[in-house]
Amino acid sequence: MAVLLLAATACDLPGGRADGASSDGADRPPALVSTGADLLVASGFEALDGMRVGLVVNHTARSGDRHLIDWTHEAPNVTLGALFGPEHGIRGDEDAGAKIEDGIDDATGVPVFSLYGENRRPTPEMMDGLDALVFDIQDVGARFYTFISTMGLSMQSAAEAGVPFIVLDRPNPLGGVRMAGYLRSDSLVSFVSQYPIPVQHGLTVGELARMIQGENWVPGLEDLDVRVVEMTGWERDMLWPDTGLEWIAPSPNLPSFESALVYPGTCFLEATTASEGRGTPEPFLTVGAPWLDADVLAAELRKWGTPGLRIEPGTVTPVSIPGASTNPKWQDTALGSLHFTITDADSVDAVAMGLDLVGRMYRMAPDSVRDGFFRERWMALLSGSNTTLDRVRGGMDREAWAWSWEEDIAAFETQRSPYLLY
Repeated sequence: MAVLLLAATACDLPGGRADGASSDGADRPPALVSTGADLLVASGFEALDGMRVGLVVNHTARSGDRHLIDWTHEAPNVTLGALFGPEHGIRGDEDAGAKIEDGIDDATGVPVFSLYGENRRPTPEMMDGLDALVFDIQDVGARFYTFISTMGLSMQSAAEAGVPFIVLDRPNPLGGVRMAGYLRSDSLVSFVSQYPIPVQHGLTVGELARMIQGENWVPGLEDLDVRVVEMTGWERDMLWPDTGLEWIAPSPNLPSFESALVYPGTCFLEATTASEGRGTPEPFLTVGAPWLDADVLAAELRKWGTPGLRIEPGTVTPVSIPGASTNPKWQDTALGSLHFTITDADSVDAVAMGLDLVGRMYRMAPDSVRDGFFRERWMALLSGSNTTLDRVRGGMDREAWAWSWEEDIAAFETQRSPYLLY
């Protein structure tokens, strides 16, 4: 296992200037963090010199104002052999869960292979002729965000092909300190629960790749050459706004850092008949149901506390948004709703808040709704535990949720320690 650290100054980085002005003339403070992709490009693709490579990327694989695909295609010392696209597609504009098709990249003429359709990882035929597989996708720091599942399975393909797997590291938007949620049970392995890590895991993708291999979470990686091009400037206590980097929505329903911050908690509403906000302007920051008395629920949550969040009750009507949420729950139906505004990002404990919220909505639901309120298997997969649903129904509050996984988090903190890079 190797870790690559490439040095570059602010002046050297693609698309950047030492005075902080962007290439389009707009004044913008210089980023404090240089990503693995930035350093790779600034080095003249030193880590890939002479290689024919496949890129596992989506629209977030950018350095400066350009996509890594274009930088790689134009690099004289690298050959771009194949592109691999995860959920939401290589350009990030497909609905969640939508099957992605193979094709050709119009800009480069390079074949594009879907990793979210018939195949969830590169096949031997797709890997034919490649000297390395490179992963550069912005994660959001939640176990059920499927890009990290794609990464682990792609590592398996690289191992079978006998080529290095190179991760261009990027910040965890939620930081590297807070961890929350249960360690996934061995009985709940799925594409949204691939690894036995907490819901909010506090790892970068480079660190996670090292841990996947070191802990044998994916078969056949014992001899895989895992390389990480480390970031510079990133520290574990940084949340996304601290990095100085531009937010590029990693998927259509996470349009802002704020939505990503609450996503590890409000995503649990996907396992219910209530709305997690798809089809609204601010998904995951907006939740609701047609039967919900939003004023009562808001008052209840304020009474028991939601650190770092301001809650506003109201109404919202989800609509079809092609490329983001074509058929959202309760489309064209007025919902009683809550909207969350971040007041102190460091204080937000999204996982405990989200499960508390789900429980309170369940208990407020009319009898005719309550019996079918949960997708029970989905709740287990998202939470990583078969006991979660009983605890939700039993009325656990936010503080009790946070206490309930303290032992899991303590064990994971020790387990992850050898794999940390920052």
